[in-house]
Parts: sequence; C-alpha cells; structure tokens
Amino acid sequence: MNLDTLNSALHAELERLNNPDLKGDGLKEEINRAEAINKIGGTIVNNARLALDAQVKIKEYQLGGNTALKPLGIK
Repeated sequence: MNLDTLNSALHAELERLNNPDLKGDGLKEEINRAEAINKIGGTIVNNARLALDAQVKIKEYQLGGNTALKPLGIK
C-alpha cells in the first residue's frame, strides 16, 4: 500500500462513518474497523517517514555534510 492508497482508504472509511443510517452494531463494527485502519495507517506513515529520513541522511552524507553514517558503512 502506498500513501495515495492509504489516503483513499482513510477517506472511504470517513464516508462510511458519516453514513447517518449506520447505527447500533453496524456502527460499532465500523468504528472498530476505523480504529484498525488508523493504527495500521499510522504505521505506514511512520515507515514512510523513516525511509524518507534515511534517504535525506544518506544524501547529506554523500554531500559531505553528515559523518554519522560512516560507521554504518553507508556510501
């Protein structure tokens, strides 16, 4: 799943939660689904942030502005 797909999934879930006909057990199930999507979505976003931060640090190291990656053998 990429960030565009995640964004679409979050918007679709919001649409389902905004359904005024959703009540009782159906609403509880949708809330549980929304909580699970939110948790997994947060993990996906955090992973993307980590990958981006790593790429920024690698580029900084390659440009000579960061020596912290040298012990890791990153070139």
